[in-house]
Amino acid sequence: MKKRLFLSFCLIANGVFPVHANNLPQPGKENPIKIKMTIHQQSYDVELEDNPTTKALIKRLPLTLTMQELNGNEKFADLSSTLPISPIGPGTIHEGELMLYGRQTLVLFYQTFQTSYSYTSIGRIIASDTLQNTVGHSNISVNFSMVE
Repeated sequence: MKKRLFLSFCLIANGVFPVHANNLPQPGKENPIKIKMTIHQQSYDVELEDNPTTKALIKRLPLTLTMQELNGNEKFADLSSTLPISPIGPGTIHEGELMLYGRQTLVLFYQTFQTSYSYTSIGRIIASDTLQNTVGHSNISVNFSMVE
């Protein structure tokens, strides 16, 4: 009898207080990997995804790239060699996102917009509110390094 009562209580409690996987702490997210991105002496912290692409990119740091302007919303640069990929179609690109297009084109987005293209997510700038003014509308030199 007590076992049935306890089992009934557990089933009711589970229905009233369901556990959702999205609310549980995710491994690897407690201490996210961060790198520093510097443009015109302005530094930004970039929080990286935990994936094979970012792990391969980290091995190349420090890295300085000349990023070219494209479409008034992004800067891009081709890397010297390919990285592992796992592309998705994000639908919406957000200001401050850093992604990989194809296998070796690093893209920094400085405006939010809709897209039908697929990218591999690398990370996002933690505070991107000054990014658009910093990058301007011409090619820029961007340095990526580990946070000290």
